[in-house]
Amino acid sequence: MKYEEYEQLRFERRPNGVLLITMDRPEKYNAADEGMHTELARVWTDVSADPETRVAVVTGAGKAFSAGGDLGMVERMTGDHDRVAHMLGEMRDLVYNIADCEKPVVSAINGVAVGAGTVVGLMADISICAREAKIGDGHVKLGVAAGDHAAIIWPLLVGMAKARYYLMTGEMIDGAEAERIGLVSKAVPREEVLPEALRVADALATGSQTAIRWTKRSLNGWLRMAGPIFEQSAAYEMLGFLGPDVVEGAAALREKRAPRFPSAPPMTT
Repeated sequence: MKYEEYEQLRFERRPNGVLLITMDRPEKYNAADEGMHTELARVWTDVSADPETRVAVVTGAGKAFSAGGDLGMVERMTGDHDRVAHMLGEMRDLVYNIADCEKPVVSAINGVAVGAGTVVGLMADISICAREAKIGDGHVKLGVAAGDHAAIIWPLLVGMAKARYYLMTGEMIDGAEAERIGLVSKAVPREEVLPEALRVADALATGSQTAIRWTKRSLNGWLRMAGPIFEQSAAYEMLGFLGPDVVEGAAALREKRAPRFPSAPPMTT
């Protein structure tokens, strides 16, 4: 795809080969519907092949980075084998295409990052986060396994104890805590997020391109070693979309109430 063909991502060329990519659904807090999810999965191959781009910076329009998967998309996937099978492949593309992109990727996490937003924010090579931004992986609260990116990157970033805690509880953390535990590279005041991300990108864009790209490739060998774990987690997540818990999880989100999952009926003593 050419950049002008993207509908939900906005592109701006900056000096020294820095490409600013903005997720552009501010009225939906940049939640990813099917169209945006597809574009987020594909864009990294275009960035990698783009001779005019040395570094990509990705951020969100408005107050949010990305509020995760659009609830309508979740409801359309539920119980639909073909949609689930398609999403399984696209989830894989999103994770691996960022990792395999020849160019460094810097995320400017300017606000809440959940679900698909967390994938992009944390799979980036360098992540700059607002101290007050809320970050989390709430898959278990929806009633599906923590798939997407979680099993492949969280244990590497924060260790197994923290990964287990946050992925099994679905609790959110702010950017300051995310920096403390190593989930993001750096946390700064919200108004400094994009300027700092662009500063880092400019330094990368004016450095030795071979040295930086080969360093990225080497470090991402750790991700590739965890590939089978990621594939399993993604399959488990998609399996959840074919079961009853996700129906209740989506309904609870839409009705803004606590879920009553069929797999956890009340127990009598």
